[in-house]
Amino acid sequence: MDKVNIHRVPSQPLIRQGQSLKTPQSGPKQSFIEQLNKAIQPQELKISKHANDRLQERNIHISDSEWAHITDKVNEAKVKGIKESLVLMDQAALIISAKNSTVITAMDRKEAKDQLFTNIDGTIILS
Repeated sequence: MDKVNIHRVPSQPLIRQGQSLKTPQSGPKQSFIEQLNKAIQPQELKISKHANDRLQERNIHISDSEWAHITDKVNEAKVKGIKESLVLMDQAALIISAKNSTVITAMDRKEAKDQLFTNIDGTIILS
């Protein structure tokens, strides 16, 4: 029978003496927790042009304290995984993208009474 010689090949490259290891010189990396905290950090609500037009033409007035309360609740919903929410208030109904922190549209409660809301995965009721 013929002799078969099997040579093991090292699985990692050899480093010759006098050769230094090169490490990538990237900037400081953020940890997962830092990135997560940044992603869920409370953000101010933006009002889309469409929503702003609807607020004006429907004569809906929302006070600064009400906006602050809405913002807090939308940020809370965002932490819980809500992406699109319906916010029901005494005088208005708002569709808000919690994901983008943007008010998409607005209508008064009388108009919202007969509406069907789709693509909503959370509802916030404020009174």
